[in-house]
Amino acid sequence: MESEMNEQRRRVVLAGLATIPLMTVAAMADADNPSKITFTVEAKPEAVTLDVTRTALIVIDMQNDFGSKGGMFDLAGIDISGIKKAIAPTARALAAARDAGIKVIYLKMAYRPDLSDLGALDSVNRVRHLHMNVGKTVRAPDGRESRILIRDTWNTDIVSDLQPKAEDIVMYKTRFSGFYKTELDATLNRLAVRHLIITGCTTSICVESTVRDAMFRDYLPILLADCMSEPIGQGLARSNHEATLLSTEVLLGWVSSSDQFIVGLSRSERSSHA
Repeated sequence: MESEMNEQRRRVVLAGLATIPLMTVAAMADADNPSKITFTVEAKPEAVTLDVTRTALIVIDMQNDFGSKGGMFDLAGIDISGIKKAIAPTARALAAARDAGIKVIYLKMAYRPDLSDLGALDSVNRVRHLHMNVGKTVRAPDGRESRILIRDTWNTDIVSDLQPKAEDIVMYKTRFSGFYKTELDATLNRLAVRHLIITGCTTSICVESTVRDAMFRDYLPILLADCMSEPIGQGLARSNHEATLLSTEVLLGWVSSSDQFIVGLSRSERSSHA
């Protein structure tokens, strides 16, 4: 009986957290902007209103090693169909963001050729990545010599359907989180960005690591669920992808979709205050 009551209390607490009006604080923080273009995105746990000039769309690790035939995941026998499925909605979200003037930032997981930034000899990051053959020389689909997870190679190029534009920002990262020893935080601060539209792979590893670090720094992350994928747990009753979406919805930010993001942008409004 006591365990059932504890479980009931836990569910009540989680339900309450999920319905806290988080945008109240954000709205107060933006009150000093006399003229801005805003748009509202339907999301869980509630709709969220964003300022175009203070929003960035982040593309996490949508590179050949994870989402293309001949990349690291594919060579390791990992199912990349979910990542490939996320490419088309991500492309649509990118097009809508660029048309609206929203800054686009790409993050790419990649290491120096000598692996000097892979971590200490006994570090989890180094040991686990070496198990995945990081640094190994391979042949790209077009016959060129390339290397797994190494900078400036085919393997770490963004997949062909999501290629960055000249005005986009592209930066390398060496750990799962896009904030670890990168210029991401400084760049977002320079651009005065608060809202992060998050896309990419994999949902429960690099995406979630980046989202948690974003939330710790008081950014406001919104995940586009159809623009990301996760091979881990695909055969389980509830996948790691779904678990991350639930954690985000309850405690870390918001969960939406590419369609809801695009519809919201299409209804953007210019507001002005005397």
